[in-house]
Amino acid sequence: MKINIDEYILNALKEDITSEDVTTNAVMPAACPGRAELICKEDGLICGLPVFRRVFELLDETALFETECKDGDPVKKGQIIGIVTGDIRAILSGERTALNYLQRMSGIATFTNQLARELEGSGTKLLDTRKTTPNNRAFEKYAVKVGGGCNHRYNLSDGILIKDNHIGAAGGVAKAVRMAKEYAPFVRKIEVEVENLDMLKEALDAGADIIMLDNMDNETMKQAVAAAAGRAETECSGNVTLDRLKEIREIGVDYVSSGALTHSAPIMDISLKNLTPVRE
Repeated sequence: MKINIDEYILNALKEDITSEDVTTNAVMPAACPGRAELICKEDGLICGLPVFRRVFELLDETALFETECKDGDPVKKGQIIGIVTGDIRAILSGERTALNYLQRMSGIATFTNQLARELEGSGTKLLDTRKTTPNNRAFEKYAVKVGGGCNHRYNLSDGILIKDNHIGAAGGVAKAVRMAKEYAPFVRKIEVEVENLDMLKEALDAGADIIMLDNMDNETMKQAVAAAAGRAETECSGNVTLDRLKEIREIGVDYVSSGALTHSAPIMDISLKNLTPVRE
């Protein structure tokens, strides 16, 4: 899915600058070229560099961001990641928005990478969810991929996932799956969320393609994976922590999905410092 990120960035800038940057206009009434250093304040994976650069380009067509890093590279505390040059007014006005994107995306990539490493060699894929910040889904799901995770459906148009409330609305698992099969093209897979082994059996008998094992304990999950073998793929969801992944990887589910990748990842501490005028 190709998305024009400029629209999202411009909306973020409009949120931060409703009419003017009154502080910058007060202390810097005229254009003046300058430079600032982007400094990492903790170890992690950097992510969002093109977005960071684009913020300043949208404010100042002469702005440049020079870096030898690329998204997905490990960075260290104290490392100068790059240099921003351009009109000081644009650097001052765009600083917070640019850093918000970079800190958030780098935090997600770093956290995702920590979890993804626990599943290496297991054959189980780590997925994100739709539990993203409104209007930031494109950036956050990109960060998950940079960190070594995989993307679940991007939005409600991407795939059929029958959850508990859908089942309640339809009148049962079998009826919900049947209705989905009648409505959707045959090329679409149908995923069903189940909470116990009885629901699992009903979903399998109805012909579900993927079974989401929701908040099951490890022993029940083992039974569910065995029952689904050769009939449907399986996805573990709920209470996915770094420590528990060490146990889940041995169970043999095809996928592990975690909303925490996007809704609970801490930001990476990154600063724009040492802003100084450039004498021409």
